[in-house]
Amino acid sequence: MKNWKKIKQNLDLKEQFLVREKVIDGIRDFFKSNNFHEVETPMMVKYPGTEPFLEVFETSLKWADGKKQQAFMLTSPEFAMKKLLVAGFENIFQVCKSFRNGEGISSRHNPEFTILEWYRTNANYEDIMLDCQNLMLFLSQKINGSDILEYQGKKYNLNKSWVKMSVAEAFEKWVGVNIDELLDRDKLVERAKQEDYQINGDTTWEEVYNQLFLNLIEPQLVNFEVPVILYDYPASQAAYSKKKESDSRFAERFEFYIGGYELGNAFSEENDPKVQEEKFREDLKLRKALGKTDYGMDEDYIEALKEGLPPSGGIAVGVDRLVMLLANTSSIQETMFFPAQEVFE
Repeated sequence: MKNWKKIKQNLDLKEQFLVREKVIDGIRDFFKSNNFHEVETPMMVKYPGTEPFLEVFETSLKWADGKKQQAFMLTSPEFAMKKLLVAGFENIFQVCKSFRNGEGISSRHNPEFTILEWYRTNANYEDIMLDCQNLMLFLSQKINGSDILEYQGKKYNLNKSWVKMSVAEAFEKWVGVNIDELLDRDKLVERAKQEDYQINGDTTWEEVYNQLFLNLIEPQLVNFEVPVILYDYPASQAAYSKKKESDSRFAERFEFYIGGYELGNAFSEENDPKVQEEKFREDLKLRKALGKTDYGMDEDYIEALKEGLPPSGGIAVGVDRLVMLLANTSSIQETMFFPAQEVFE
């Protein structure tokens, strides 16, 4: 039964679906009270992000003279927002729709989803970590009147120190490989074979890494009674992030989890145009090898970096998952009036 029919039959469900409104209102209250400006950027763009493993929604822009131009629905407003940082804006945020193809529809994924992004200038990923902690506590207090987030029978204290663990520490703790083995494709393959994963000569380090991460590490994160931050990802896993000065094998990236759900992905933003352009070209080459939709590079973004992006930290947060947690539902589909599975059935 479609959600609108469920609501019509049971008006008590309205409150569950209206948590989304409360969350978005709360997000705006939080950032406005912290001197952020809300911005709006295009959802249809000429060049989307270059992430190799994300697939896009392609469309066509028709001009009045009949000419057509390749266009794409946004996967993230990141590039446009960072151009605004170059233009002179400082602390900015945006709540908007984004689109990712090929990920399927599940309790965690919808091809059209709501994303929250914010950026701080003269900041890094540690400043964004603090923002995340303050935002989650603010939303829980505002919406549920408590520092404790109750979700699916478990309680998470948002006002206690969050668990912070590097990716290398997580691999050593739950996968049983040390930092050097983590970065060695052959050593990681040996470990993956112990789990009977499908491995062949063409299997890349990244594919093995993802299998181990998703199967052996992520399931452990549900067991903590506070949110968890995993930080310092291998540099190849952070295309838009600055490398750590102390160890260039890793990048200043973190993700935060509550109840085992990944909610946000943050960087100390790469602001070297030469480094970023090289990363873009590598990503686009890999996209082509993987058979993903082919398109060019956002040269305007590289031009913006040449103009000078100040040291900045930023993050993308999945609003649908936030709503799911604060509404205490088992699926994002239970908080959307019109999830894709109903629109296209």
